[in-house]
Amino acid sequence: MANIHDVARVAGVSISTVSYALSGKRSIAASTKQRIDDAVLELDYRANAGARMLKGARTQILALSAPLHAGTHAPAHMTFVLSVVTAARKYDYDVLLLTQDEATSGLRRVVRSSLVDGIVLLDVSTSDPRTDLVRELGLPATVIGIPDDTDGLTCVDLDFERAAELAVRRLVDLGHREIGLIGQAPLVYERGSNFPPRFRDAFLAEATRLGATVGFTPAPEESAGVRAALDGLSATLPGMTGLVLHCNEPVQSMVLDLLSQRGVSVPNDLSVISACSSFSTDHLNPPLDVIPLPADLSCTRAIELTMAQFAGDVEPHVEYIDPTYVELGSTAPLTSRP
Repeated sequence: MANIHDVARVAGVSISTVSYALSGKRSIAASTKQRIDDAVLELDYRANAGARMLKGARTQILALSAPLHAGTHAPAHMTFVLSVVTAARKYDYDVLLLTQDEATSGLRRVVRSSLVDGIVLLDVSTSDPRTDLVRELGLPATVIGIPDDTDGLTCVDLDFERAAELAVRRLVDLGHREIGLIGQAPLVYERGSNFPPRFRDAFLAEATRLGATVGFTPAPEESAGVRAALDGLSATLPGMTGLVLHCNEPVQSMVLDLLSQRGVSVPNDLSVISACSSFSTDHLNPPLDVIPLPADLSCTRAIELTMAQFAGDVEPHVEYIDPTYVELGSTAPLTSRP
Protein backbone atom coordinates (compact mmCIF):
# COMPACT_ATOMS: atom_id res chain seq x y z
CA MET A 1 0.00 0.00 0.00
CA ALA A 2 1.31 3.45 -0.92
CA ASN A 3 2.77 5.70 1.76
CA ILE A 4 3.81 9.33 1.95
CA HIS A 5 7.27 8.50 0.61
CA ASP A 6 5.67 7.11 -2.55
CA VAL A 7 3.57 10.25 -3.03
CA ALA A 8 6.66 12.44 -2.61
CA ARG A 9 8.60 10.33 -5.13
CA VAL A 10 5.88 10.37 -7.77
CA ALA A 11 5.20 14.09 -7.31
CA GLY A 12 8.90 14.92 -7.28
CA VAL A 13 8.77 16.82 -3.98
CA SER A 14 9.90 16.34 -0.38
CA ILE A 15 7.91 14.41 2.21
CA SER A 16 7.34 17.60 4.22
CA THR A 17 5.88 19.32 1.14
CA VAL A 18 3.41 16.46 0.73
CA SER A 19 2.48 16.70 4.41
CA TYR A 20 1.92 20.46 4.17
CA ALA A 21 -0.18 20.07 1.04
CA LEU A 22 -2.42 17.37 2.50
CA SER A 23 -2.90 19.09 5.86
CA GLY A 24 -3.11 22.64 4.54
CA LYS A 25 -0.53 23.75 7.08
CA ARG A 26 1.30 25.95 4.57
CA SER A 27 0.54 27.50 1.21
CA ILE A 28 1.93 25.48 -1.69
CA ALA A 29 2.45 26.61 -5.28
CA ALA A 30 -0.53 25.64 -7.43
CA SER A 31 1.58 23.56 -9.82
CA THR A 32 3.21 21.69 -6.93
CA LYS A 33 -0.13 21.07 -5.26
CA GLN A 34 -1.53 19.72 -8.51
CA ARG A 35 1.35 17.23 -8.83
CA ILE A 36 0.71 16.06 -5.28
CA ASP A 37 -3.04 15.77 -5.93
CA ASP A 38 -2.34 13.69 -9.00
CA ALA A 39 0.08 11.44 -7.12
CA VAL A 40 -2.44 10.92 -4.29
CA LEU A 41 -5.12 9.86 -6.76
CA GLU A 42 -2.75 7.73 -8.85
CA LEU A 43 -1.44 5.83 -5.84
CA ASP A 44 -4.79 5.71 -3.98
CA TYR A 45 -2.80 7.03 -1.03
CA ARG A 46 -4.17 5.94 2.33
CA ALA A 47 -7.35 4.50 0.84
CA ASN A 48 -8.36 7.94 -0.45
CA ALA A 49 -7.64 9.55 2.92
CA GLY A 50 -5.43 12.06 1.16
CA ALA A 51 -8.23 12.98 -1.22
CA ARG A 52 -10.63 13.32 1.71
CA MET A 53 -8.24 15.64 3.53
CA LEU A 54 -7.75 17.73 0.38
CA LYS A 55 -11.52 18.23 0.29
CA GLY A 56 -11.48 19.36 3.91
CA ALA A 57 -13.72 16.56 5.22
CA ARG A 58 -13.10 15.15 8.70
CA THR A 59 -14.27 12.12 10.61
CA GLN A 60 -14.27 13.93 14.01
CA ILE A 61 -12.38 10.97 15.47
CA LEU A 62 -8.91 10.89 17.01
CA ALA A 63 -6.82 7.77 17.51
CA LEU A 64 -5.43 7.39 21.02
CA SER A 65 -2.59 4.88 21.05
CA ALA A 66 -2.29 3.76 24.67
CA PRO A 67 -0.83 0.23 24.72
CA LEU A 68 -1.25 -1.89 27.84
CA HIS A 69 2.21 -3.26 28.54
CA ALA A 70 3.32 -5.75 31.14
CA GLY A 71 3.76 -3.69 34.30
CA THR A 72 1.29 -0.98 33.26
CA HIS A 73 -0.61 0.28 36.30
CA ALA A 74 -4.13 0.32 34.88
CA PRO A 75 -5.74 2.94 37.20
CA ALA A 76 -3.08 5.56 36.38
CA HIS A 77 -3.16 4.59 32.70
CA MET A 78 -6.92 4.99 32.50
CA THR A 79 -6.76 8.37 34.25
CA PHE A 80 -4.86 9.65 31.22
CA VAL A 81 -7.18 7.90 28.76
CA LEU A 82 -10.24 9.48 30.38
CA SER A 83 -8.56 12.89 30.40
CA VAL A 84 -7.87 12.64 26.65
CA VAL A 85 -11.46 11.64 25.95
CA THR A 86 -12.83 14.47 28.09
CA ALA A 87 -10.61 17.06 26.43
CA ALA A 88 -11.47 15.81 22.93
CA ARG A 89 -15.21 16.07 23.57
CA LYS A 90 -14.84 19.82 24.08
CA TYR A 91 -13.96 19.97 20.38
CA ASP A 92 -16.75 17.56 19.37
CA TYR A 93 -14.24 14.78 18.77
CA ASP A 94 -14.62 11.14 19.69
CA VAL A 95 -11.64 8.95 20.54
CA LEU A 96 -10.73 5.54 19.11
CA LEU A 97 -8.70 3.74 21.78
CA LEU A 98 -5.88 1.44 20.61
CA THR A 99 -4.50 -0.67 23.46
CA GLN A 100 -2.66 -3.52 21.78
CA ASP A 101 1.00 -3.89 22.80
CA GLU A 102 2.10 -3.94 19.13
CA ALA A 103 0.78 -0.44 18.59
CA THR A 104 2.21 0.42 15.17
CA SER A 105 0.02 -2.06 13.31
CA GLY A 106 -3.12 -0.63 14.87
CA LEU A 107 -2.16 2.91 13.94
CA ARG A 108 -1.40 1.95 10.36
CA ARG A 109 -4.70 0.15 10.05
CA VAL A 110 -6.92 2.98 11.29
CA VAL A 111 -5.09 5.67 9.35
CA ARG A 112 -5.14 3.74 6.08
CA SER A 113 -8.81 3.00 6.62
CA SER A 114 -9.48 6.74 6.82
CA LEU A 115 -10.99 6.37 10.28
CA VAL A 116 -9.24 9.22 12.10
CA ASP A 117 -8.20 12.82 11.62
CA GLY A 118 -5.35 12.88 14.10
CA ILE A 119 -3.33 10.87 16.60
CA VAL A 120 -2.40 11.11 20.28
CA LEU A 121 0.35 8.85 21.64
CA LEU A 122 0.38 7.88 25.31
CA ASP A 123 3.03 6.11 27.40
CA VAL A 124 5.85 6.46 24.89
CA SER A 125 9.16 4.70 25.37
CA THR A 126 12.55 6.32 24.96
CA SER A 127 12.87 4.71 21.51
CA ASP A 128 9.27 4.23 20.45
CA PRO A 129 8.48 2.84 16.98
CA ARG A 130 5.20 4.76 17.00
CA THR A 131 7.05 8.07 16.74
CA ASP A 132 8.68 7.08 13.44
CA LEU A 133 5.28 5.96 12.18
CA VAL A 134 3.70 9.29 13.16
CA ARG A 135 6.37 11.12 11.17
CA GLU A 136 5.67 8.87 8.20
CA LEU A 137 1.89 9.10 8.27
CA GLY A 138 1.79 12.88 8.19
CA LEU A 139 -1.42 13.32 10.20
CA PRO A 140 -1.68 15.88 13.01
CA ALA A 141 -0.32 14.13 16.10
CA THR A 142 0.74 14.94 19.64
CA VAL A 143 2.87 12.83 21.96
CA ILE A 144 2.19 12.79 25.70
CA GLY A 145 5.68 12.06 26.94
CA ILE A 146 9.19 12.87 25.75
CA PRO A 147 11.04 10.22 23.70
CA ASP A 148 14.79 10.49 23.11
CA ASP A 149 14.31 11.73 19.54
CA THR A 150 11.75 14.54 19.36
CA ASP A 151 12.69 15.80 15.90
CA GLY A 152 9.55 16.59 13.91
CA LEU A 153 7.26 15.75 16.84
CA THR A 154 4.88 17.80 18.97
CA CYS A 155 5.26 16.63 22.57
CA VAL A 156 3.89 17.67 25.94
CA ASP A 157 4.56 16.29 29.41
CA LEU A 158 5.17 17.16 33.03
CA ASP A 159 8.73 18.34 33.56
CA PHE A 160 9.84 15.22 35.44
CA GLU A 161 13.39 16.54 35.67
CA ARG A 162 12.30 19.69 37.48
CA ALA A 163 9.94 17.62 39.64
CA ALA A 164 12.87 15.48 40.79
CA GLU A 165 14.94 18.57 41.53
CA LEU A 166 12.02 20.04 43.47
CA ALA A 167 11.76 16.92 45.64
CA VAL A 168 15.48 16.83 46.40
CA ARG A 169 15.70 20.55 47.18
CA ARG A 170 12.69 20.32 49.49
CA LEU A 171 14.38 17.67 51.61
CA VAL A 172 17.86 19.20 51.49
CA ASP A 173 16.46 22.60 52.50
CA LEU A 174 14.95 20.88 55.54
CA GLY A 175 18.37 19.57 56.52
CA HIS A 176 18.18 16.00 55.19
CA ARG A 177 21.38 14.59 53.73
CA GLU A 178 20.61 10.88 53.29
CA ILE A 179 17.68 10.49 50.93
CA GLY A 180 16.20 7.36 49.38
CA LEU A 181 14.21 7.00 46.17
CA ILE A 182 11.78 4.14 45.52
CA GLY A 183 10.92 4.01 41.83
CA GLN A 184 8.58 2.25 39.45
CA ALA A 185 8.42 -1.51 38.89
CA PRO A 186 11.57 -2.97 37.25
CA LEU A 187 9.59 -3.92 34.12
CA VAL A 188 8.75 -0.26 33.51
CA TYR A 189 12.46 0.62 33.28
CA GLU A 190 13.30 -2.48 31.27
CA ARG A 191 10.80 -1.68 28.52
CA GLY A 192 12.19 1.84 28.18
CA SER A 193 9.29 3.95 29.45
CA ASN A 194 10.36 7.57 29.08
CA PHE A 195 9.46 9.20 32.39
CA PRO A 196 10.96 6.94 35.12
CA PRO A 197 14.60 7.34 34.03
CA ARG A 198 14.06 11.05 33.46
CA PHE A 199 12.99 11.44 37.09
CA ARG A 200 15.61 9.04 38.47
CA ASP A 201 18.54 10.57 36.62
CA ALA A 202 17.57 14.14 37.53
CA PHE A 203 17.06 13.08 41.16
CA LEU A 204 20.55 11.56 41.38
CA ALA A 205 22.16 14.51 39.60
CA GLU A 206 20.52 17.14 41.81
CA ALA A 207 21.37 15.22 45.00
CA THR A 208 25.00 15.00 43.90
CA ARG A 209 25.04 18.72 43.11
CA LEU A 210 23.67 19.55 46.56
CA GLY A 211 26.01 17.17 48.40
CA ALA A 212 23.35 14.68 49.55
CA THR A 213 23.91 10.93 49.78
CA VAL A 214 21.20 9.01 47.98
CA GLY A 215 20.09 5.51 47.11
CA PHE A 216 17.68 4.27 44.46
CA THR A 217 15.71 1.07 44.02
CA PRO A 218 12.76 0.07 41.82
CA ALA A 219 9.85 -1.68 43.49
CA PRO A 220 7.45 -4.26 42.03
CA GLU A 221 3.79 -4.04 43.02
CA GLU A 222 3.82 -6.86 45.56
CA SER A 223 4.52 -6.91 49.27
CA ALA A 224 7.73 -8.97 49.25
CA GLY A 225 9.27 -6.76 46.58
CA VAL A 226 8.32 -3.57 48.39
CA ARG A 227 9.74 -4.93 51.64
CA ALA A 228 12.98 -5.84 49.87
CA ALA A 229 13.19 -2.38 48.31
CA LEU A 230 12.76 -0.64 51.65
CA ASP A 231 15.22 -3.00 53.36
CA GLY A 232 17.76 -2.39 50.61
CA LEU A 233 17.53 1.37 50.97
CA SER A 234 17.82 1.11 54.76
CA ALA A 235 20.97 -0.98 54.38
CA THR A 236 22.49 1.38 51.82
CA LEU A 237 21.49 4.49 53.78
CA PRO A 238 21.49 3.61 57.50
CA GLY A 239 21.06 7.29 58.33
CA MET A 240 18.22 7.87 55.85
CA THR A 241 15.91 10.66 57.01
CA GLY A 242 14.25 11.51 53.69
CA LEU A 243 12.37 9.29 51.24
CA VAL A 244 10.87 10.04 47.82
CA LEU A 245 8.25 7.69 46.39
CA HIS A 246 8.07 7.74 42.58
CA CYS A 247 5.86 4.68 42.28
CA ASN A 248 2.20 3.76 41.99
CA GLU A 249 -0.41 4.10 44.70
CA PRO A 250 -0.44 0.49 46.02
CA VAL A 251 3.34 0.57 46.46
CA GLN A 252 3.21 3.87 48.32
CA SER A 253 0.53 2.46 50.62
CA MET A 254 2.62 -0.65 51.28
CA VAL A 255 5.68 1.46 52.11
CA LEU A 256 3.71 3.50 54.63
CA ASP A 257 2.29 0.34 56.19
CA LEU A 258 5.79 -1.10 56.57
CA LEU A 259 7.10 2.09 58.13
CA SER A 260 4.23 2.06 60.61
CA GLN A 261 4.88 -1.60 61.48
CA ARG A 262 8.52 -0.77 62.15
CA GLY A 263 7.66 2.15 64.38
CA VAL A 264 8.95 4.76 61.96
CA SER A 265 6.97 7.97 62.36
CA VAL A 266 6.31 10.23 59.35
CA PRO A 267 7.53 12.97 59.44
CA ASN A 268 9.15 12.81 62.90
CA ASP A 269 11.55 10.00 61.98
CA LEU A 270 11.36 10.09 58.19
CA SER A 271 10.21 12.82 55.80
CA VAL A 272 8.37 11.35 52.83
CA ILE A 273 7.36 12.91 49.48
CA SER A 274 5.07 11.38 46.87
CA ALA A 275 6.49 12.38 43.48
CA CYS A 276 4.67 12.71 40.15
CA SER A 277 1.54 10.94 41.39
CA SER A 278 -1.66 10.94 39.32
CA PHE A 279 -3.73 10.10 42.41
CA SER A 280 -4.66 12.07 45.51
CA THR A 281 -2.41 11.40 48.51
CA ASP A 282 -4.62 12.99 51.16
CA HIS A 283 -6.27 9.63 51.93
CA LEU A 284 -2.99 7.82 52.62
CA ASN A 285 -1.96 7.13 56.22
CA PRO A 286 -0.42 9.57 56.79
CA PRO A 287 -1.26 11.98 53.93
CA LEU A 288 1.85 12.70 51.89
CA ASP A 289 3.30 15.88 50.49
CA VAL A 290 2.95 15.47 46.75
CA ILE A 291 4.24 16.74 43.44
CA PRO A 292 1.15 15.97 41.33
CA LEU A 293 1.17 14.43 37.87
CA PRO A 294 -1.70 16.44 36.36
CA ALA A 295 -3.22 14.15 33.73
CA ASP A 296 -5.92 16.70 32.96
CA LEU A 297 -3.38 19.44 32.16
CA SER A 298 -1.12 17.35 29.93
CA CYS A 299 -4.00 15.67 28.10
CA THR A 300 -5.94 18.90 27.60
CA ARG A 301 -2.82 20.54 26.21
CA ALA A 302 -2.21 17.54 23.92
CA ILE A 303 -5.67 17.92 22.42
CA GLU A 304 -5.22 21.69 22.07
CA LEU A 305 -1.97 21.13 20.20
CA THR A 306 -3.59 18.55 17.93
CA MET A 307 -6.42 20.95 17.10
CA ALA A 308 -3.89 23.71 16.42
CA GLN A 309 -2.15 21.43 13.92
CA PHE A 310 -5.40 21.15 11.95
CA ALA A 311 -5.33 24.92 11.59
CA GLY A 312 -1.61 25.03 10.81
CA ASP A 313 -0.97 27.17 13.88
CA VAL A 314 1.78 25.12 15.51
CA GLU A 315 5.15 23.71 14.48
CA PRO A 316 6.75 20.60 16.02
CA HIS A 317 8.13 21.39 19.46
CA VAL A 318 8.33 20.12 23.03
CA GLU A 319 6.33 21.65 25.89
CA TYR A 320 6.95 21.01 29.57
CA ILE A 321 4.36 21.51 32.31
CA ASP A 322 5.86 23.06 35.43
CA PRO A 323 5.61 20.88 38.55
CA THR A 324 4.01 22.12 41.76
CA TYR A 325 4.48 21.10 45.37
CA VAL A 326 1.53 20.44 47.70
CA GLU A 327 2.28 20.32 51.43
CA LEU A 328 0.26 17.85 53.50
CA GLY A 329 2.51 17.55 56.55
CA SER A 330 4.74 14.57 55.69
CA THR A 331 8.05 16.46 55.73
CA ALA A 332 9.75 18.26 58.63
CA PRO A 333 13.07 19.94 59.36
CA LEU A 334 15.69 17.52 60.59
CA THR A 335 16.58 19.79 63.50
CA SER A 336 13.02 19.75 64.86
CA ARG A 337 13.15 16.08 65.79
CA PRO A 338 13.56 15.01 69.39
